Amino acid sequence: MPGTATLVAPARATQRQPRRGLVLGIILAVQLMVVLDATIVNIALPDIAGALHFSPANLSWVITAYTLAFGGFLLLGARAGDLLGRRRVFIAGIGIFTLASVLGGIAPWSGWLLAARALQGVGGALAAPSALALLMTMFRDGQERVRAIGWYTAVSIGGGAVGLILGGLLVQWASWRWVLFVNVPIGIIVIALARRQLTETPSRNGHFDVRGALTSTLGVTSLAYGFVRAATSGWGDMITVAAFAAGAVLLATFVLLERRAPEPITPLRLFADRSRSASYVARLFLTAGMFGMFFFLTQFLQGVLHYSPIKTGLAFLPFTVALFSMSQVSARGLVQRFGAKPVMVLGFTVSTAGMLLMTQLSASSSYLDLLAPLMLFGGGNGLAFVPLTSTSLSGVRQEDAGAASGLVNVMQQLGGALGLAVLVSVFGTAASGAATQSVLATQRAFVIGADHAFIAATVFVSATVLVLVVAIRGRRAAARAAEVPSWVRELDAPARVLIEG
Repeated sequence: MPGTATLVAPARATQRQPRRGLVLGIILAVQLMVVLDATIVNIALPDIAGALHFSPANLSWVITAYTLAFGGFLLLGARAGDLLGRRRVFIAGIGIFTLASVLGGIAPWSGWLLAARALQGVGGALAAPSALALLMTMFRDGQERVRAIGWYTAVSIGGGAVGLILGGLLVQWASWRWVLFVNVPIGIIVIALARRQLTETPSRNGHFDVRGALTSTLGVTSLAYGFVRAATSGWGDMITVAAFAAGAVLLATFVLLERRAPEPITPLRLFADRSRSASYVARLFLTAGMFGMFFFLTQFLQGVLHYSPIKTGLAFLPFTVALFSMSQVSARGLVQRFGAKPVMVLGFTVSTAGMLLMTQLSASSSYLDLLAPLMLFGGGNGLAFVPLTSTSLSGVRQEDAGAASGLVNVMQQLGGALGLAVLVSVFGTAASGAATQSVLATQRAFVIGADHAFIAATVFVSATVLVLVVAIRGRRAAARAAEVPSWVRELDAPARVLIEG
């Protein structure tokens, strides 16, 4: 999510080295915390379902409540940092996130946990944009900034996979409640260090686009609820239909509000560039498939292959290694040599192949059957994530940099939330259909439902490739279409290649 801040003067030279390293550590810790919280609870889902009596369809809301709140309020959080001061909003966001983690960890029933997860998302939405803005303020030098952004990007794209591994360790050695409690000591330490080490940015006059934030968040939430409701009550259910209708009306209202707002939370001019718009849509489709893969695969490993939580978490280690490794290969050589579009198309084609192989999993599958799909999916995503992000930011004016970079995370979180809702609906329909065909074993019904969900996830990921092939301009056309923004021109040549692709 690079570029949420207007660049200001660097820290004094007397404080430069130790302070910069500590500030980077604080920012990376926060980014890891808010990113991995979207996936860390995946490993704990079977335990959560048993303890708090979630139904299979409603269980997805443990993930969706967080991602919807995080994605829905992210742009408002970035705006709050601009107007109120980024250090102040950063600390407030971490405080809310930490408090919500305590409330979630002590949750006595399902509704309590979902409310706590949504509050975590709000806290993350306040903290994450200010964290990146503070990073951009601290690291102005070209090479230093490239390295800092490299670490930030690695944490952002790998945090979800780390969450799966950490979740397995915590559930195995403690309980599912510790996937939430683990944030508490980290949050307290980060707040203490931030108060001492971070400098405040000036506040300024402006307006909050609260109506835009609420209509967009409620609209997407309504659509997600419609998909989840359809899994249990059918597509003709009146509440299901009403949820879809309300979502459509709210999102249409959001577009009208943004066209007229003096300071919109989402400037619609960001969608005027075809390549940038395509990169947003591609990210939406990709995360729609990826979040569903995490959700169903963790339950497949525990419920069908009978893996322990820690073994389930470690099963994702090849995915994590492939993701980190190929993201470094992409950023350091491939994008500069071949351009953003070919690397993205290649990467997501590999990801599609990996997801397609997952549709062949069955109750008799072994881990070896899963290894190749995980490595292909992780490696493909690693190749494509860096140029996909750079395409989303190419040609953006400095005054729109915050909104443009915020949209990158918004699309990732909302794509995951809506995609998971769709896949849960597909899973529920297929699993219930299996039961009516006298397939009595619960395990067998889950495998059938999960297989259909993986097919739907494959469609989402392949749609990512299609969007990139059809809509993304080649390197020369993109260079002619977009003026290099001033905040990119300040960087050195390697940094410009990374940003512009």
